Amino acid sequence: MDLWELALVDHHAHGILLDRPTLEEFRGRFSESPDPRQWPHVANAVTYRRAIRSLAAFFDLAPTEEAVHRHRLESDPSEYAARLLRATRTELLLVDDGYPPPDEGTSVGELGALAGCEARPVLRIERVAEEAGADATDAVRQGVATARERGFAGLKTIAAYRGGLDLAAPHAPTGGSTGRIEGRAMAEVVLAALESNEATGDPLPVQVHTGFGDSDLHLPRADPGHLKPLLERFRKTPFVLLHCYPFVREAGWLAHVYGNVYLDVSLTIPHVSRPAEALREALELAPLSKLLYASDAARTPELYYLAATWWRSALAEVLEELLPAAEVEPAARMILADNARSLYRL
Repeated sequence: MDLWELALVDHHAHGILLDRPTLEEFRGRFSESPDPRQWPHVANAVTYRRAIRSLAAFFDLAPTEEAVHRHRLESDPSEYAARLLRATRTELLLVDDGYPPPDEGTSVGELGALAGCEARPVLRIERVAEEAGADATDAVRQGVATARERGFAGLKTIAAYRGGLDLAAPHAPTGGSTGRIEGRAMAEVVLAALESNEATGDPLPVQVHTGFGDSDLHLPRADPGHLKPLLERFRKTPFVLLHCYPFVREAGWLAHVYGNVYLDVSLTIPHVSRPAEALREALELAPLSKLLYASDAARTPELYYLAATWWRSALAEVLEELLPAAEVEPAARMILADNARSLYRL
């Protein structure tokens, strides 16, 4: 089934950089590694080579890295980004306001204008805390308590790579001072945010980074299974487990057991070489109504297009295996848009 007729709600995304990257920088944006020594190896990644072929076909270019990168350099950055973003057929973007920094990337409104759709912010808890400094906990409580009335669609925490998801006993951060909120202070701030959110009586969904996605994290501490005490303590709060790889099955189990848990496989798609397999693992236990589409695209607009393309093709493949033909399109609509609209009350 061709799912391109179905529009998307991208419930977790980021701003992009409107620039002309060098070839090495271009490669680096298709990797989660900040190490420039790793970027030459990206050219030999299976998924990157597939991305080059897909982008070349989209722009009607020769299927080579040189042709795709040259076209990127010769294009107006805003026009180039808009063409890719609008090709995704996204109706609504929910944008993490914590990355990239505002002086580097597009704002929420600018991203929506490029994509030709509505865009709404998601409040990153750690951003509020770091901007407040010594008054972090009070600032987070107040910011969360008023987030819905200020137009935020949800909350997000990156506790996974600031000490880990075992917030009852967070690990001390490694290395020297970074000016970031980490370890025990991070746990206190996140717990304060969750308390304030639930105390409103109408808590916003809380997005939780799990699994891979940042070189800072210690991967075993990003296992969503560590969240079990929080899921049970804050029973009125909807939690959305982001990314999840390689813990997709663990996240699917949590969505199977807890009524307040949802998941996506953003970042997993488009980065893994077998996107359909990630969706199969998610749907082994998680109900169709608990899986949400998201790209987690950041910095570079190509990831928006690749996520939308590979999500649709993988989802069609998997749903046609799992469901009768008449049930495939309704299930796809749920996952690609309707579940997010319902959860975030969009």
